[in-house]
Amino acid sequence: MRRTIGFMALLFAFGASGAAAQDGNISFFITSSNPGDGADLGGLEGADAYCETLAEAAGLPDRMWRAYLSTTGTGGVNARERIGDGPWFNHAGTMIARDVAHLHSNGPNLTKATILTENGDEVNGRGDQPNQHDILTGTLMNGMASGADGDTTCSNWTSNGEGSALVGHHDRTGGGQNPTSWNEAHGSRGCSLEDLRGTGGDGRFYCFATDGPGGAGAFALRQRAN
Repeated sequence: MRRTIGFMALLFAFGASGAAAQDGNISFFITSSNPGDGADLGGLEGADAYCETLAEAAGLPDRMWRAYLSTTGTGGVNARERIGDGPWFNHAGTMIARDVAHLHSNGPNLTKATILTENGDEVNGRGDQPNQHDILTGTLMNGMASGADGDTTCSNWTSNGEGSALVGHHDRTGGGQNPTSWNEAHGSRGCSLEDLRGTGGDGRFYCFATDGPGGAGAFALRQRAN
């Protein structure tokens, strides 16, 4: 009987430590909701703060979380330069990309099944009701901000009305110029939450951890262990 109890305690401890190790590697998620004001995210600072708020509420590691968003104009930044070096792991512990180049190639492990929220949930895609596959990025497929005329970032994430933002399809399907792109499928109809929802979105965006145990050092250790 004592052996059985001891064995069960060992299994429980192993399971708990395994879960903790898995949680410690989480470095990527899609927001479970919009902050509430459409594409007005309070600029990059507000978007980053929302990523960190969601991560903390979900009990994710204390990391430096950054929104995958570009801005344009004077002082504009590129989303690919905001998110660290990788690799990045989702809530299930699955690696979605090993580095920035891999993330912006044809080979990242980004699908509806792997792009999970901070709580580990899937997000509705095309064919689900409602469809919510449009994800705010303001970014071209190469991870850079657009240099085209016109608004591509909803006034650098401060507009909840007029304007437009480039969006990707997290389920890698649908319409637009690049329907299978996770970060540049087409432009949004407008910047209000109503407009974003009207074209198949919900004002969500991607969050990446730029530092911590999910980074390159942890990946190297994992590779050696395998």
